[in-house]
Amino acid sequence: MMKKAYVSKQQVEEIVKKYPTPFYLYDEKGIVENAKAVKKAFAWNKGFREYFAVKATPNPKIMQLLQAEGCGFDCSSITELMLSKSIGACGENIMFSSNDTPAEEFVYADKIGGIINFDDITHIEFAREALGGKLPETISCRYNPGGVFQMSNGIMDNPGDSKYGMTREQLAESFKILKGYGVKHFGIHAFLASNTVTNEYYPTLAGQLFELAVELEKETGADIAFINLSGGVGIPYEPDKEGNDIAAIGEGVRREYERILVPAGMDDVAIYTEMGRFMLGPYGALVTKAIHEKHIYKEYIGVDACAVNLMRPAMYGSYHHITVLGKENEPLDHVYDVTGSLCENNDKFAIDRKLPKIDMGDYLFIHDAGAHGFAMGYNYNGKLWCSELLLKEDGSVEMIRRAETPRDYFATFDCLPEYAELDKIMKEFE
Repeated sequence: MMKKAYVSKQQVEEIVKKYPTPFYLYDEKGIVENAKAVKKAFAWNKGFREYFAVKATPNPKIMQLLQAEGCGFDCSSITELMLSKSIGACGENIMFSSNDTPAEEFVYADKIGGIINFDDITHIEFAREALGGKLPETISCRYNPGGVFQMSNGIMDNPGDSKYGMTREQLAESFKILKGYGVKHFGIHAFLASNTVTNEYYPTLAGQLFELAVELEKETGADIAFINLSGGVGIPYEPDKEGNDIAAIGEGVRREYERILVPAGMDDVAIYTEMGRFMLGPYGALVTKAIHEKHIYKEYIGVDACAVNLMRPAMYGSYHHITVLGKENEPLDHVYDVTGSLCENNDKFAIDRKLPKIDMGDYLFIHDAGAHGFAMGYNYNGKLWCSELLLKEDGSVEMIRRAETPRDYFATFDCLPEYAELDKIMKEFE
């Protein structure tokens, strides 16, 4: 499968006249079409809702595009809750799935009516005390089956080594405790594998959770209102890999639903998902410019972005495909390491990558950075966060987050007397 950039060299040359590189560029058309496809794939379930994982791409403009397609939001912190509320999301449109949660975050989630998803049995009393002794009527609990998670093509992940979720026994006990505290409606949540590129993952997970739901409803008498398959549906970062077919995935979940839940009289259970990477990954890219070349023991191309803009290659050794804009049809007859400017040798977007000859001033389009890309940025070496831009369906470009400035970087020093001197320096810079 050939990866193609959704912007041309000519378009980027126009964009940089107003917004200098590096920047993130999101594809509005792709985002909306993908959200519609997800909704269609699960339309057979009347209560279906995709709760977009805000941590993947925490930008209100992106979130509004998804909100318009019926998505809710999966939040894991008070700031993500605030961001969701700022665009009008509240109540059952918010799922609060956190761990090691501060009391004030449970309080705020409850205040805006979000569904609280407990990560551990001990959080029940902790949250109940924080909420003044009264829990909301709808509560979800996160399940961890332990061991390894397997499918027909082998081991996918190792939940037993994960810090998240409750054991089967704790889950049943939690439902009993919560019922005693007046909770009326329950949800089951589980995340057992990350970035799966197989149509089998959700149906396999669904089958296990559906069977668990039937058992728990009989065992505890709890009214199970929804089952949350969480995230884990991934994307193919390599150009020769096929992606997931969301229609086939939705159909696979439907078959398990009709096989297990319908005969048990649980055909009113809603299905929820919490995807981030699948929803946004392919529809965001980091655009950067080649500014240096170095010829020593290897051939290096230095760009004006670095790992603070996209840390996945440095942190995980992750592959992100690179298109040299304007040279899509040229032979891949050069081998480069594509590097950033951090004082870290792992600050590389590509290692020994076959690419066309890169000239200074060329623009590189780094694919599949729309999820967990900008969001994982940081300020090491005093580097500043870049801007985020939205490529609209009509071809225009909207800035949806400005680039960080030195004033932003130094803002939290305003408690120090030295800030006055910094302020003078910044004014000179500005």
